[in-house]
Amino acid sequence: MTAPFQAELDRWGPQAAAGPRVTLAQAQAYCRDLARTHYENFPVVSWLLPRRLHQHFYNIYAYCRWADDLGDEVGDAARSLELLAWWRRELEACRAGAATHPVFVALAETLAEFAIPLDPFVDLISAFEQDQRVTEYETFVQLRDYCRRSADPVGRLVLYLCGAHTEQNVSWSDSICTGLQLANFWQDVSRDFDRGRVYLPREDRERFGYSREDLAARAETAEFVRLMEFEVGRARDFLIAGLPLAEELPFRMRIEVELFARGGLRILDRIAGIGYCVWRTRPVVTKRDFAGLFLRSFGRAVARGCFPRRPRAADPSSSTTYRP
Repeated sequence: MTAPFQAELDRWGPQAAAGPRVTLAQAQAYCRDLARTHYENFPVVSWLLPRRLHQHFYNIYAYCRWADDLGDEVGDAARSLELLAWWRRELEACRAGAATHPVFVALAETLAEFAIPLDPFVDLISAFEQDQRVTEYETFVQLRDYCRRSADPVGRLVLYLCGAHTEQNVSWSDSICTGLQLANFWQDVSRDFDRGRVYLPREDRERFGYSREDLAARAETAEFVRLMEFEVGRARDFLIAGLPLAEELPFRMRIEVELFARGGLRILDRIAGIGYCVWRTRPVVTKRDFAGLFLRSFGRAVARGCFPRRPRAADPSSSTTYRP
């Protein structure tokens, strides 16, 4: 377990439940600090978001950060499952108005204000629990189901905060979130393998002739390149399929959503740019990339505002299930 998370667990873990309760203001400050100091490819909250939503984004991020760390940073599967079960109980206590952990003291206000059900939060916990039991996936269908619970709930929560949680928007959001999750998997093939996890489905590895021996040797063979090219293309399809969501959201959120989706596409471009050799190099989105993506996303959002498209009819064929 990393020292920073061990310190957090010592202070706010199960043994802290009997301690004094934090105030709402203290809980909100805790979530803000956590979100501002922990982010991956993009900041959690940017100036684009309406200020009234900032704290709620911090609250949801803090919940996701803790759940993720309970699954990834503990270093012992059995202990992680115990702690995730505790986190599930804290979530139920939050809904019942009996929260003690600062994340849930803050989150309770968000749940109430936006009438958010617990399902997305429970799905996230179930995905992190699965991480402790499943380290390799046989089929893409299985991997997609994992993404449905590990990534898609985040987008759905954002839609609740934006007042845009409709069936069609959820479908587009799920497509973007799964695409981003896949892009992260292909970005982190080596890192995940170091942790004993393989997200490249066995059926795909066999389809392209990439053997288990090749996998164990981290071999960057021609077969591996073709395999990664296929997986990158699949992730790209998911991201592109979800882009229409940006047209259905308010101006500021339109930019945010497109920025994240196109950031995922840029990661995929980076993977392709290094010849798919992700065993040796971890491609990243640079600050310069981010600035360029922002300017283009901003320009497209302005153009849509000046020249709005006709209302889009719901497309029943816009499923997020990949069709090879």
